[in-house]
Amino acid sequence: MPGLFDATGLVAALLTTLAFLPQVIQTWRSGSTAGLNLGMLAALSTGLVLWLVYGLGTGQLPVILANGATLALVATLLALKLRERVGRS
Repeated sequence: MPGLFDATGLVAALLTTLAFLPQVIQTWRSGSTAGLNLGMLAALSTGLVLWLVYGLGTGQLPVILANGATLALVATLLALKLRERVGRS
């Protein structure tokens, strides 16, 4: 039954990745990252990198896709947060 598990993983990957999209859009449009915690973004980014490495090492496509795509979205938020902090300095 690997097909069912892969499908489940891919749906989970899609949903968890898409969950970050509204935050990225809102932050991008408003230009404000005031509601985002830098520590959380840094920890989440690090965790996503480690999950991506794990997925690549084990060849698990859902893990690779979910964490690669989510990392891109979270990295966008992190970059916006850091840019805003530098701008205030």
